[in-house]
Amino acid sequence: MLYGRTTEQERLERLVAGARAGRSGALLVRGEAGIGKTALLDWLAGTAVRDDGEDGRPLRVLRVTGIEPEADLAFGGLVQLLWPVQDRLDALPGPQAAALRAVLGTGQERGPDRFLTGLAVLTVLADLADDGPVLCLVDDAQWLDQATAEALLFAARRLAAEGVAMVLAGRDDGFTAPGIPELRLNRLDFEDSSRLLAERGAAPALRSQIIAASAGNPLALIEFDSARREQQYQHDPLPVADRVLSGFRSQIGRLPERTRLMMLIAAAEARGDLPMLLRASELLGVDLGDLEEAERNGLLYVMDGIVTFRHPLIASATYQGAVLARRIAVHRALADAAEDPDCRARHLLAVANGPDQEIALELAAAAGRARDRTAYAAASGLYRHAARIAADHRQRAAWLTEAATLALAAGHTSQADRLAGEADELTDEPAVGARVASVRAAVAFELGDRREAARGLLARAGDTATAETAGLLRTAAAYGWLAGDGETVRAAAGRLAAGDCADPLVEGLERLCEDDAEHGLPLLARFLEGGLDASAGPGADGQAVRMLALTCGLVLGDDAAALELASAEVRRCRSEALIGELPYALDILTRVQLLTGHHRDAEAGVAEAEEIARGTGMRRRLARLGGVRARIAAIEGDARRVREIAEATPEALRTGVDCAHVLLDLGLGDFEAALTRLDPPPPGPDRYTWLSLSTAADQIEAAVRLGRPERAEEAMRHFENWARAGAAAAPWAQAVVLRCRALLGDRPEDYTQALRLHEKGGRPFERARTELLYGEWLRRARRRNEARGVLRSALATFESLRAEPWMRRAAAELQATGEHRVSARMPADNPIDRLTPQELQVVRLAKDGSSSREIAAQLFLSPRTVEHHLYKAYPKLGVGSRQELVLLDLA
Repeated sequence: MLYGRTTEQERLERLVAGARAGRSGALLVRGEAGIGKTALLDWLAGTAVRDDGEDGRPLRVLRVTGIEPEADLAFGGLVQLLWPVQDRLDALPGPQAAALRAVLGTGQERGPDRFLTGLAVLTVLADLADDGPVLCLVDDAQWLDQATAEALLFAARRLAAEGVAMVLAGRDDGFTAPGIPELRLNRLDFEDSSRLLAERGAAPALRSQIIAASAGNPLALIEFDSARREQQYQHDPLPVADRVLSGFRSQIGRLPERTRLMMLIAAAEARGDLPMLLRASELLGVDLGDLEEAERNGLLYVMDGIVTFRHPLIASATYQGAVLARRIAVHRALADAAEDPDCRARHLLAVANGPDQEIALELAAAAGRARDRTAYAAASGLYRHAARIAADHRQRAAWLTEAATLALAAGHTSQADRLAGEADELTDEPAVGARVASVRAAVAFELGDRREAARGLLARAGDTATAETAGLLRTAAAYGWLAGDGETVRAAAGRLAAGDCADPLVEGLERLCEDDAEHGLPLLARFLEGGLDASAGPGADGQAVRMLALTCGLVLGDDAAALELASAEVRRCRSEALIGELPYALDILTRVQLLTGHHRDAEAGVAEAEEIARGTGMRRRLARLGGVRARIAAIEGDARRVREIAEATPEALRTGVDCAHVLLDLGLGDFEAALTRLDPPPPGPDRYTWLSLSTAADQIEAAVRLGRPERAEEAMRHFENWARAGAAAAPWAQAVVLRCRALLGDRPEDYTQALRLHEKGGRPFERARTELLYGEWLRRARRRNEARGVLRSALATFESLRAEPWMRRAAAELQATGEHRVSARMPADNPIDRLTPQELQVVRLAKDGSSSREIAAQLFLSPRTVEHHLYKAYPKLGVGSRQELVLLDLA
């Protein structure tokens, strides 16, 4: 019976009841050692299984317990959880099935993305829930290996309508699960502690003393009561958990030596695998019968071929209480008894205390297997251990470099930098040095110091490019460009040219740093002719160049090319389940969608990118995504929303929001703020970001409105040079140039020529702004009939974009022309506006004929959640089936 947990039990019961009703949920139970987390999970498992629910369908329980010695064993926890249901893998989409087969050791394929495994776990759980509700229990989560923890949390955050309940239990300081609701277990109060002791038969006179000593920790209450009965209890000033551990050590110390050795074998093995324990015990001269005394004392039990300690602290006390030589002997026996090479490697870790090349090679082999299963944190640790005992210093440097690379892939940036630094001190080989420099630069880039990343690579590459350093220089130029560091871009370009390794991308970036758009932009266009294939290389270089490839489409002002490139990259990420790469591709895609007037699509893409970035720890990418939402809010005149986004964005990443604020100021008529909020960027990379280019026309208009056209001259010159060189295929850019000329020169022919170019397509918001300005000019020239036509067109576009301040301006101008019954009004309710961003994505894919399973694989959801979104979307759209959905216009 549990005492003092009524509230907690009710919350867990509600979670399971939701799963029975088809709703999913996750909960993290947190508390100190001995507080009763395992007892609560045991109670939930027993209660849930006994109650089959109203529909009579049995609830299935999957359970995994983190094991401290296996914290570095790749996917050890996930194997424990999914081994009983591996028959379900055949029903998974191909990439997901391959990922889990690699985890379970039944396949050879390497997973392309470390988050794909989490998606596969979600799909398996959803598939199991088709047969009845599923309860997934995770105990001692603080000891899960990182790969397992990432996979489970990825799945937990996406649970929605599958009928799955997931409960994770972990210690206060050992496990974090952002985005998962928490249930904290407190110590028992005096009344509940007394009831527990009374049930155990403790004398009333002694209860207060035991309760005071245990401070309400349930395990301490039980153990201190037992110790007092055996007259072994002594007052000790140590913390409660330490006193409990000390008590366990005393109990173990009174057992026969052979029993202690057998317990040590079980504690070191940790998984309770009885056949392996027996093989190892035979090597050490003990056997199963030597566990009898420990079983009789209630320290452990053997059931169904598994040896289980009554509490993890008993295993800790057993292991910590043994001398080093005895622990090493036990691990050696376990290594010799292991049939699984990864299990053998784990025990060899504890054996090697000095240089041992043979063991180092086994650890490196295990690291390679972990890397191939995308368990990057575990692989990094194994390579690090292999390097520690390697006899050859060059091999040590190579393994440390690989450890650093994998630590970076796992998101451990500071550890990656430290390992790369260690490798750097051990070698002067150019190839290894190049990899080390790439890792250290990638760490600096990830932490936000792009300039340091670029200059670090530049310093390492030398004065003239070689085969080993050309990649470093290209990445240095990429980082330098993204950092606005023109000096580094120029230096990288010069060294590449000196080594006869000239690169059109780097050369183009160099030209732009000199403000030579005429020659620089065509070089970037040439780079993009092959699409993203040119940037598909692995490692930091491939990542940096891929980012530039997507960005180049925006820099060139060719929306059609940018949309094609970004859409292709998003499709690639979805088809190959590259979850970690998708947020950046969506970031670029949503910017193009915003510029081309597809605001709902942009908002849906941002919402998806933010969810993935939040769930995968991409904090800086998450912060940058606010720029698109801020610009949509600015167009709509929502000052409060722009302000909220700005407040939630770190100052160093606020450029996108600041540019949106300029547009908001212009729309609201605050021309002074629009002109002065941002300083014009100096010559160099910052002039060619999509934000600077988008803001130039805003500031030109503000300067003219204020009667200070001279303040627009520099922005006009730069914008005109860019449009002439980079956007020959984009009529909208030439049209905006003509609009700005018309503003500065009061030439109506520039307006009419601009509108002819706008008719060829492009950015609708910019076309409407040109129509508004021309309509104003026509009205002032008393050409009211001509003004009404362009103003009506502008008003219609502003209404469709919900651009309220611009709607008001257009309506006011129309009224001034003598047009009657004019009012700025929001467009009629569009059914798709009733959908959530995720519902919109789902219904569009369903309309195109994708099955629920195919949609789930693309959006990284479960099929059941896709069906749930469709079920909620149909009534909003006024349809009842996929067949009717096909007939709708969802543009």
